[in-house]
Amino acid sequence: MARILIVDDDSAVRATIQILLERAGHDVVVASDGRKGLVIFEAGNFDLLLLDIFMPGMDGLETMRLIHAQQPLIPIIVISGRPITPDPAAGPDFLAMATKLGAISSLQKPFKPAALLAAVAGCLEAAKRSSSAPIQAGDIASGP
Repeated sequence: MARILIVDDDSAVRATIQILLERAGHDVVVASDGRKGLVIFEAGNFDLLLLDIFMPGMDGLETMRLIHAQQPLIPIIVISGRPITPDPAAGPDFLAMATKLGAISSLQKPFKPAALLAAVAGCLEAAKRSSSAPIQAGDIASGP
């Protein structure tokens, strides 16, 4: 199966995602923040990243920018626990912003295990199909 890097500052979220993905047969590596994730990413060979947007130190958007500068074809699923607000005055929709900046899919925490597994499978399948062309945001359905 795939080698997946999970970058999230919440240890319970990291552990839960790791267990779900390992049970699905994936090789999983975890990092607790963007800087550590970047170091691990640079040292490893990954098929997919799951990246929290809001973390102390280096946030997920900056981490994603630096990773895409090194490996633009790597599929990234962004995750966030911040509520999505339909009211623009309440603040931006960071999950939508992240997909515009290059994430392939997004998940709003808390998400169901089936939604996570579907997003991962969809990203890996899209990456396989278009290994010679970059995956575009929106190629993979995102949702809760």
